[in-house]
Amino acid sequence: MHPFRAAVEADDMAAVEAMLAEDVVFTSPVVFAPYRGRPITAAILRGVARVFEDFRYVREFSSADGRDHAFEFTAGIGDRRLQGCDFVHIGDDGLIDELTVMVRPLSGANALAEAMGAQFDRIREEAAAQA
Repeated sequence: MHPFRAAVEADDMAAVEAMLAEDVVFTSPVVFAPYRGRPITAAILRGVARVFEDFRYVREFSSADGRDHAFEFTAGIGDRRLQGCDFVHIGDDGLIDELTVMVRPLSGANALAEAMGAQFDRIREEAAAQA
């Protein structure tokens, strides 16, 4: 099991944050432009942990060189169930320099967008406090 998956499953957000490169690029499933930097990415991931219910990884795939990983998950938000995948790239320094999340179906993505929108003032405050 990859350390990122283990940390997420253990709800160890400090360990997840420690795996992020300072200049990590986070691509959200519900926002067009990517977010850049550890503070905002870590704050978004904490927000996601607050809104997802019954989160669990169901499969993990890794490239032969160990730099690219895909973690398939299921989760709920209110009465919506969703399926998604975290795509992680590991940089030369061993830290996560790219994190892309995709979710389906559209009703789940919409529920995620609404729930995260309600979190975003707190996410911005948390990111600013870390910057």
